[in-house]
Amino acid sequence: MEMQIFSIIFLPMGAAVFSYMIGRFNKNLRSYFADAVTGIVFALTLYLFVQALVRGIPEMLVEIPYICGMGLHFTLDGFRALYCMIAALMWFLSTLFSKEYFARYHSTNRYYLFLLLTLGATEGVFLSADFFTTFIFFEIMSFTSYVWVAHDEQKESLRAAATYLAVAVIGGLVMLMGIFLLYDVTGTLFFRDLVSAYTTYGLYNPLHTDCVQLWIAGLCMLFGFGAKAGVFPLHIWLPKAHPVAPAPASALLSGILTKAGMYGILILTAYLFLGESAWGSLILILGVCTMVIGAVLALFSNDLKKTLACSSVSQIGFILTGVGMSGLLGEENLLAVHGSMLHMVNHSLIKLTLFMAAGVVFMNVHKLNLNEIRGFGRRKPLLGYIFLMGALGIGGVPLWNGYISKTLLHESILEYALASKAGELHSLLSAADMRLIELLFLFSGGLTVAYMAKLYTAIFLEKNEDPAVQASFDAQKGNYMNKTSAAALTLSASLLPLMGLLPHPVMDRLAVLGEGFMLVHTGSASEAVSYFSPANLKGAAISLVIGALVYGIVVRLWMMRPTASGSSVKCYVDRWDKRLDLENLIYRPLLLKILPFLCGVLCRVLDSLVDGLVLLLRKTVYRDSRLPQELPEGTPLTHILACIAGFFRQIGNRTLWRKHPSETDYDHRFAMIHEEWSENSTMIARSMSFGLLLFCIGLIVMIGYLFVMDVF
Repeated sequence: MEMQIFSIIFLPMGAAVFSYMIGRFNKNLRSYFADAVTGIVFALTLYLFVQALVRGIPEMLVEIPYICGMGLHFTLDGFRALYCMIAALMWFLSTLFSKEYFARYHSTNRYYLFLLLTLGATEGVFLSADFFTTFIFFEIMSFTSYVWVAHDEQKESLRAAATYLAVAVIGGLVMLMGIFLLYDVTGTLFFRDLVSAYTTYGLYNPLHTDCVQLWIAGLCMLFGFGAKAGVFPLHIWLPKAHPVAPAPASALLSGILTKAGMYGILILTAYLFLGESAWGSLILILGVCTMVIGAVLALFSNDLKKTLACSSVSQIGFILTGVGMSGLLGEENLLAVHGSMLHMVNHSLIKLTLFMAAGVVFMNVHKLNLNEIRGFGRRKPLLGYIFLMGALGIGGVPLWNGYISKTLLHESILEYALASKAGELHSLLSAADMRLIELLFLFSGGLTVAYMAKLYTAIFLEKNEDPAVQASFDAQKGNYMNKTSAAALTLSASLLPLMGLLPHPVMDRLAVLGEGFMLVHTGSASEAVSYFSPANLKGAAISLVIGALVYGIVVRLWMMRPTASGSSVKCYVDRWDKRLDLENLIYRPLLLKILPFLCGVLCRVLDSLVDGLVLLLRKTVYRDSRLPQELPEGTPLTHILACIAGFFRQIGNRTLWRKHPSETDYDHRFAMIHEEWSENSTMIARSMSFGLLLFCIGLIVMIGYLFVMDVF
C-alpha cells in the first residue's frame, strides 16, 4: 500500500515530463498517454476506495525523510481514499474530454504538462498527514494550476491569472505564518497529535498565552485555506478565473481545488478546535455569508461559466455551514459531518458535469454570454439530459444527490436550534439566530434553483434572437461532440440521480467513510434519517417555491428587456453594479496604491531619522573634519583608463554608427543614456530599499514577539 500511495502522487508528476516530450513529436500520442496515466491513477485510487469501503483501512503513516529537515508524511483512511478516488475520476474524465476541447487550441503541450503536475500535487494534499506536507503540495498545486487560468494568454486571462496567483501567494504566506506559530506552541504539525492541543493549551482560558497564539495560528491558516476554497471575502478569483480558463480546467478548479482548501478547514475544525463554539460560530457565519453572496452573484451573472463559478462560491458556503455546525454540535455532530462530507462529494461531481457541458457549448459557439448562446441546446437531447442532471442535482431536487446532502445540513441546523432552545447547548448563537440561518439556507437554495432555471431555459428552451444563428445551432444536431466526450459527460451526469435514488446503500456508506477522519465513531447512525419524510420534503419544497418566484419575478420581469431590434424575444440584462467588484473596489487599491504609499511615507520617515542620527553623530561624537577645498583631478591609472575608453569610443563611431558623430550629438546621446540609467537605478534602489525595509520590519516584529513570549 505504501507503493500505491507514492504512485498516486508521484506517477502523474513524473509522467508530466514524458507527456511534454511526447507532445513535441506527436500530439495524438501525447493525449492518449495522458489518458492512460490518469486512468491508471484512477484505477489505483479506486482499488484503495473499495478496500476502505469493504474491509476498512488500518491507520498507517508513510514517510519520505529529510525533506526540508522535517520530511514528508502521508496517511490513508476512508475519507482520504474517497476523495483521492473522486479527484482521480474527475481528472480522468476531464482528460478524455480535453482531447476534443483542445483540438483547435494552442500550447496544448503546456496544458497537459501542468494538468498532470497538478493531479499529483492535489493527491498529495489529500493524503498529507501533517501541515508541513499539506503546505508543500498546496503551493505546488497553486502554482501549477495558475497556468490553466493564463492559458489563453489574452489580456483578460492574464489579469484573471494575476488575481488567482496573488490570492494564492498571499494566502500561502499567511498560512505559512500560521504553521510557524502552531509549531512554536505545540511542537508538532501532525494532525493526530494536535487533538490533545485543545485541552493541553487551555482553549477554555482565553487569557492563556498559548491559547492566544493557537487562535492566531488557526486564523492565519483559515485565511490561507479559505483563499483557495473561495470563502467570502476571498472568493474574488473564482468569478474571474473560470470564464477565461479552459472548461476542463474549470471543472477541476471548481470541483477539486476548492476542496483542497476545504480539506484544511476540516482539519482545523476537527483536530485543533474540536468542540470550540467560538470557532464553530466563526465558520458558520463565514459559510452563511459565502452561501448567500455567491448565490446572488450567480443570479445576476449573464455569463455561463461565471454563473457556474459564482455557484461554486455559494456551494462552498453550504459546505462551510455544515462544517460550522459540526464544530458547534460537538459530540452530537454526526448529521453535520455527514452532510458536509456528502455535499463536498456531490458538488465535485455536479460541477464536473456542468462545466464540461459548458465546455461543449463554448467549443462550438466560442461564446459564453447567454444572449449569444441562447438556443444552442435545442434539438440536442443528450446535452440537455447532461445539463439537466447537473441542474437538478445542484438545485437540491428530491431523487438527486444534492437533495440528500442538503437535507442532512438542514437537519443539523434544526437539531442545533432545538438543543439551544432547550438550554442543552451554550454558544454565541441563540435559537433565534439559528432560525435566521435556516431561512437564509432555504433562501440560498431557492436562488440556486432560480439561476439554474435561468441557464437551462436560455440554452435549451428559448430561441436565439437571430434566426440565422438559431438555424446554424439546429443544424449541428449530433455533430457537436464526439463519442469519447459524450461518454465522459454521460457517465458523470448519470452518477447524480443514481446517488440520489439510493441514499442509504450509496450515500450513507460514503458518509461513514468520513467519520474516522472527522473523529466521529458512531457507526452508520444516519440510516435513521428518513430522507423522503414530509418534514424533509417540506424544506426542499420551500426552496423550490422560492426559486420559482425569484425566477418568475426577478429574472423574467426585471433582468430581461426587449431587444433593440424590436423582436418579441427579450434579452438578458446585467443588473449588477460593476462598482461593487471587491477586487477593483478594495483589494487592488489597497495592495497597489494605499500600502505602497504608506510604506513610502514610512521609508521617508525612517530615512530622515537615519540621516539625522548620522548627522548628530558626526557633529558630536566623531567631530568630522572639513573636506579639503581642492581635490586631485585624478591619478595616472584613471588617465590610462580614460584613454582606453576614448579609443573604444572612436572604434564604435567608425563601425557601429559608421559615421563620426559630433561632440554635441555624442554628449546628447550620452546624457540621455545617463539619465535613463539614473532613473532605472533609482527605481531598482527604491524597490530594493522597499524589500529590505519590509524584511527589517518583519525581523523586528518577530524578534519582539519572541522576546515577549519568552518573558511572559
